[in-house]
Amino acid sequence: MEKKIPVVAVVGPTASGKTGMAILLAKRLNGEIVSADSMQVYRRMDIATAKPTLEERQGIPHHLMDFLEPEETFSVAEYVKRAHPLLSDIHKRGKLPILVGGTGLYISSVLDNIQFAENKSDPLVREELTLLAQEKGSVALWEELRKIDPELAAQLHPNNTGRIIRGIEAFRLTGIPMSVQMKKSRKQETPYQVKKIGLTFADRACLYERINRRVDQMMQQGLLEETRTILENPNRKTACQAIGYKELEGYLDGCCSLEEAVEHLKQETRRYAKRQLTWFRRDPQIEWYKLDEIGTAEAEKKIGDSVENFLKVCYTEK
Repeated sequence: MEKKIPVVAVVGPTASGKTGMAILLAKRLNGEIVSADSMQVYRRMDIATAKPTLEERQGIPHHLMDFLEPEETFSVAEYVKRAHPLLSDIHKRGKLPILVGGTGLYISSVLDNIQFAENKSDPLVREELTLLAQEKGSVALWEELRKIDPELAAQLHPNNTGRIIRGIEAFRLTGIPMSVQMKKSRKQETPYQVKKIGLTFADRACLYERINRRVDQMMQQGLLEETRTILENPNRKTACQAIGYKELEGYLDGCCSLEEAVEHLKQETRRYAKRQLTWFRRDPQIEWYKLDEIGTAEAEKKIGDSVENFLKVCYTEK
C-alpha cells in the first residue's frame, strides 16, 4: 500500500500567531505553506485578511493565495479540488506541506478527504433567501442557519451571506443539515498522515487583547483605504464577507464615527475567534499549545520537536 503523505496543520483562532509559527516550521523542516483561509484566496484583499507580506513570508512559498478576483465565488469543494494535487506536488518535491489557517471547514474537508457530490440547487429558494437577507440582514439569516445546522453556522461569519444561503438551501432541499451531508460523504480513506498543531491562550483576555492590537495595526497599515477601494467594486458580494470591510462601511457611509466602526470591528473579530475555537475544539486530534502559559519561544521549540518526531515516525514506518 502506498505510504501516506505527511502533512502538518497549524490551526487556531485569528491573531493567535498561526502564520508566524508555520513559517518557523517551514524554515526548520524544509516546508511550504498552503493557506487554508477562505478570504486570502482573493487579490487585493490583503490587510483585512491579514495576508502575510512578501517580507513576512521570509522566502517560504505560500500557496492558494491571491488567485481570484473579489467578485468571484469560491466554495469548499473548489478549495479541496485545488488543495489535493498541491499537497501531493509539494511532497513529491521533497518538501513538507504545512496547511495553515483559521477556516476549519477547509482544513477538515481536505485532511479527511471528503468527497463532494453535486449539490442540489433551486433558484427560487436561493432568490427567496437572498431577498430575506436584503430585507432582514445577514445576521437574521445566520440565526436561521444556526437553528437547523449549528455546526456549520459556528464556522461561518454572519456576513458570509453566500455560504449561509447555501447551507439553508441544502437543508430545505434535502432535510439534512449540510454539515451532516459532508460527514456522510466521506467515502475514501485519507491519503494523509496528519499532525495538527493548535495555538490558543488559557486566558481568553490575552487573545482578545492581541485581536484589538491587530485591528489597530491594520488601521495604521491602511485598512480604511483598502476598504474604500474594495467597496467601490459594484460586484462586491465576496468582499462583504471578509471581516473588516462591512464593519468600516458604516463609517464610510456616514452612519457612525470612525472610533465606533473600529470598536465594532474589534468586537466582530473577537466573536469570530470564539466561533473558531468552538469549531477546532471538537477535533480530538489537535495538539494544543497555550501560548500565555508556556511562552512563545518555548512553544516554538516544543512544536518544532513534536513535528520532527512525527516526521521520524512517518518515514520509518513500513
